Amino acid sequence: MTKTAIDLFCGAGGLSAGLEMAGFRVLAGNDCFEAAGKTFSATHPNAQFIPGPIEDLSVEQLMRVTGLKKGELTVLVGGPPCQAYSVYNHKRGMHDRRATLFREYLRIVQGMKPEWIVMENVKGIYSIGGGEAVRTIKAELAALGYDVEEAVLKAEDFGVPQERRRVVFIGNRLGLPISHPDPTHGPDRAHPFTTIQDAIGDLPEIENGEDPGAPAYRTEASSAFQRQLRGNATHVSQHAAPRLGKVNMDRLPHIPQGGSWRDIPHELLPAGMKRAKRSDHTKRYGRMRWDGLACTILTKCDIHWGAYIHPEKDRAITVREAARLQSFPDYFEFFGSKTEQYIQVGNAVPPLLGKAIGEHLLTLMSQQVRRAA
Repeated sequence: MTKTAIDLFCGAGGLSAGLEMAGFRVLAGNDCFEAAGKTFSATHPNAQFIPGPIEDLSVEQLMRVTGLKKGELTVLVGGPPCQAYSVYNHKRGMHDRRATLFREYLRIVQGMKPEWIVMENVKGIYSIGGGEAVRTIKAELAALGYDVEEAVLKAEDFGVPQERRRVVFIGNRLGLPISHPDPTHGPDRAHPFTTIQDAIGDLPEIENGEDPGAPAYRTEASSAFQRQLRGNATHVSQHAAPRLGKVNMDRLPHIPQGGSWRDIPHELLPAGMKRAKRSDHTKRYGRMRWDGLACTILTKCDIHWGAYIHPEKDRAITVREAARLQSFPDYFEFFGSKTEQYIQVGNAVPPLLGKAIGEHLLTLMSQQVRRAA
């Protein structure tokens, strides 16, 4: 029997894509970000995108769109906006409206009564209110009849070429044991980490500010990761380099692979960084290493804030390169402005992490079948 899913706060659909890779049928997604909704609709043709804030989303509407009755949905997934929890937001707190949007998720849980739930968020959720958010989520789900466990998952442990940490809550109302997927990639594991070379080494070489349109791949796929993400594609889309100004272009040649702002001559540094301690801002003006992992892909791949400089070319990474580093298949076309495209990529759950979660859910669900037998 096909397992079904609904994705709240779905964004461009990274988690949905991963669940589909695992074998789930995603029926619907909801988000208030218009451009992300267009991306979701284009890349999940069998799911219904429902636009608008979750506060306006009714359980009746979800049931009507999906054809499901209460209790029939296999899994409800979602990642309430993480800005209020993020360590990058120094004003975070439970007073922030975004920190209480998980209650809207809980409202849908109560109305749909799915068998399983999955919630994901940034590690900063542990520190908000001294852990208040985590305790509240688990207590309120328990009140609805769900056993829930959370764990920190590292995206790179599941084949994503990027250092990324996410707190993943998994729960069910069936009394089944709960666990999280075991790492598959890394030293002494079944597969090595996926490197930046593995991830983007086949993409066309372009220069700062260049937009080649939709060129063919530079090389044949040379890694399992490239083969998986390319699928049947023959050309590359959204592979245009942002145009950096002269002051930045004067800085970049001084930065080697694995280097950062510390390698820039003092007289070329931004004024604020001339006073910085050399132990601070370790990722700023960082150049990627072909044999390494990317830093966390944020919603703005600004070289002033992170290691988003191409390993060889003096330029920032493109939307396609950011998407590859998030493990998005190349068939994903991100709608909206260039800024909105980067936001969609950076906000997403990496599809390969979603796939690992989905496959593990299916393993946990099989215990229900064995029990019934």
